[in-house]
Amino acid sequence: MHTTTASRTRTTYRWRVVDIVVASVIGVASGLIFWVWNLTYTPVSAPLEALLPGAQSLVYGFWLFAGVLGGLIIRKPGAAVFTELVAAVVSALVGTQWGVLTLVSGIVQGLGAEIVFAIFLYANYRVYVAILAGAGAGLAMGINDSILWYAGNGMDFKTIYVVCGAIGGAVIAGLLSWVVVRALARTGALNRFASGREVTARA
Repeated sequence: MHTTTASRTRTTYRWRVVDIVVASVIGVASGLIFWVWNLTYTPVSAPLEALLPGAQSLVYGFWLFAGVLGGLIIRKPGAAVFTELVAAVVSALVGTQWGVLTLVSGIVQGLGAEIVFAIFLYANYRVYVAILAGAGAGLAMGINDSILWYAGNGMDFKTIYVVCGAIGGAVIAGLLSWVVVRALARTGALNRFASGREVTARA
């Protein structure tokens, strides 16, 4: 019995070829979206920053969704970090104003989501877990950015930035990704994944 259980656990956690391919596709597609957001985010975030310095991170969740989306679909250890990092690499290669530090952000943000999935033992992918994973990515982003880009700012600014980043991550990267996964599952596109079969089974 113990051997059988261990074997099932290894099988569940082992990446298949289809997992790698789909996670890569998610990462590349997300990276292109990141690139577009890199060019257009200022008009959206500037009014928030003017209203309350630090609140601009409310909309930065658009840089965080790749890891959460990958984690929700692939459901394997490392999926959140992998997809977020691939997205960051694509964004950097296409062209970004932050250079190689984009990769640092990708790893940190992916880890923020990954830790949440790990806490739930990669076995719970309900909406509240997705929201927490998005918040985790936003929290990681806020802390990382406060160190790399806003070291000279006051604690008030950093607190607002981190909190708003977590809120934006929860809604945009977390809740929105959960909705997207369910929508994709209903089309049959995710039938080779537990995330897809789970939705269609309930339909």
